[in-house]
Amino acid sequence: QVQVVESGGGLVQAGGSLRLSCTAFGLTFENNNMGWFRQAPGKEREGISCIGWSGSIAYYTDSVRGRFTISRDNAKKTLYLQMNNLKPEDTAIYYCAPDCASKEGGIYSSFGSWGQGTQVTVSS
Repeated sequence: QVQVVESGGGLVQAGGSLRLSCTAFGLTFENNNMGWFRQAPGKEREGISCIGWSGSIAYYTDSVRGRFTISRDNAKKTLYLQMNNLKPEDTAIYYCAPDCASKEGGIYSSFGSWGQGTQVTVSS
């Protein structure tokens, strides 16, 4: 069974930065696209970024493009999300998932075994 573990969240002031990490177990990490998703209070989970298996292609939604950078280290089987210039509207629980894809401006995954996520809180 595939399991993912996210870490690196925290409380930060607007304009600050955080770096999230994700480790996946039970899959061949280097063969999978990997993505970041988030769920804000009272809202549905949304995809925000997806990176191809080799790391050479990355997609972002408009809400984070230019501020967030997704990357991966296949040797360490770890996915990262560097978040800069954070805004209060970025406050959410952040999740990672394999098998992501970009379609019509959105980012999606059929993954069903979501982890606990990591909380990101941005104060104004």
